Amino acid sequence: MLKVGLTGGIGSGKSTVCRLFSDLNVPIIDTDVIARQLVEPGQPALSQLVAAFGATIIHQDGSLNRAMLRQLVFSDAQHKQQLDAIMHPLIFKELDVQVTRLQAIYCILVIPLLVETHNNYALHRVLLVDCPEQVQIQRVVNRDEISQKQAMAIIAAQASRRQRLALADDVIDNTATPEHLAEQVKRLHNSYLLLATARTIPA
Repeated sequence: MLKVGLTGGIGSGKSTVCRLFSDLNVPIIDTDVIARQLVEPGQPALSQLVAAFGATIIHQDGSLNRAMLRQLVFSDAQHKQQLDAIMHPLIFKELDVQVTRLQAIYCILVIPLLVETHNNYALHRVLLVDCPEQVQIQRVVNRDEISQKQAMAIIAAQASRRQRLALADDVIDNTATPEHLAEQVKRLHNSYLLLATARTIPA
């Protein structure tokens, strides 16, 4: 099965692109969804996070206080390293489990922090959803109702646009119109089908 790793910075429009691939019946596995499942109440990962960052990251109902954790992580690089060390191995282990269950000619694996994790996960193609940083900032401010300063801090903690472009095999321009975006996705979909069926996947 052809495995396409889809990546992009916060606010780049990954969810929109995923919906377009999903409309073409392409299976999508999103590591952000996996990460949220791993920190639900009662999950071992949540206990590890509490041990690392304290009980202040937990709401009264036992759920994770994401805003508090985000504030801690993006104000201290060491905290971010701690978070990554706990979560990344668990995320990629679960990703493997879910991939083995798929029956498809190709799939999209959404890995937003593909560059940052330095994980040698076996992908056949890397697809970048790209847009200028200023567009990212505005989208994040509007979507998450945070300040421009907070949005810039999150973006600064991620890989640069240049680093992502260097890693990508394919790039989708997400500053385009919805029609052009759909055209880009359809073109790549056809390309991935050809790659998969022709069995030209690198070893």
